[in-house]
Amino acid sequence: MHLSDAVAAPVAASHSAPHAVAQPVAVPVDTAPAAQPLQRVWYDGELIDPHSPRASVYTHALHYGSGVFEGIRAYATDRGPAVFRLREHLERMRKGAELLGMDFDIATATDAVCATLRANRLGDAYIRPLAWFGEGGFGLDVAGHTPHLMVATSGTNLHLGGNRARVAVSKWRRNPADSLPPLKLCGAYVNSILAKREVKARGFDEAMFIDAAGDVVECTGANLFMVRDGRVTAIAHRDALPGITRDTLIALTGAESRSASLEELLEADEIFACGTAAEVTPIGEVFADEARHRVYAKTAAVSEIAALYADAVRGRTSQADAWLTVV
Repeated sequence: MHLSDAVAAPVAASHSAPHAVAQPVAVPVDTAPAAQPLQRVWYDGELIDPHSPRASVYTHALHYGSGVFEGIRAYATDRGPAVFRLREHLERMRKGAELLGMDFDIATATDAVCATLRANRLGDAYIRPLAWFGEGGFGLDVAGHTPHLMVATSGTNLHLGGNRARVAVSKWRRNPADSLPPLKLCGAYVNSILAKREVKARGFDEAMFIDAAGDVVECTGANLFMVRDGRVTAIAHRDALPGITRDTLIALTGAESRSASLEELLEADEIFACGTAAEVTPIGEVFADEARHRVYAKTAAVSEIAALYADAVRGRTSQADAWLTVV
């Protein structure tokens, strides 16, 4: 869809099924963007001091990454604090837990997220649920290890700082989907850490993965979009995380979803990264090598898309009942 058409037209209907919206609880809300000290963490059914030591040095996930996590956001809305697309995030988390052989109850996790937000009196917040295998032996078999679940929250911090990030193509390849499924499995993110360290050592903000054929995959923790001649394209790749923010932006803009080569990305008018933590972040520069280096001029397109997204997460669109869980 052409971007100007997407902005002028009514917002596209969500493909997500509506779910029950909890009634807001009257609590004071801190909506300041500055990070706040952590107050309480939900840990296996209790709200505890986040600095209380609970995890054993024999924790299986500590040694092997046998855990699954999500990054979720809550926003202050006219109806009170609300979590954006909580059901979809927790369903993706459940799929990762299932692959690890870990029981994961979405209803319990939903209650834990809401209880933690209420306890910490946050409106705008970043939410980190984590499920992992704890005590047991040092073997790779997870059978018999104790499963745990926690939820932590913090004041909102933007991945990539919300700025015009300087991105370099990493020498590392993204984990292939036929080796590690594109879910938020803890151990899989060592791949992102290596790529980010490598490009930051060269003076860039973020790494971009491309595959052996030269097609774009994603960044270390964000999906990619490009805009050319007013048309919005969501970059698709089998090795990339099927992002929930990406899905949201496709619904809002009518963007085409398809694969794209690095050369095509370098010829776009503008590109941007997106994700729960990154939201909509314009990219100012992409560096592959001296012969393939592009600095992008700022256009109105990404600002328009960011405004559409801001309206969605704060409940100012027709999808509010389907996408928001009011705390």
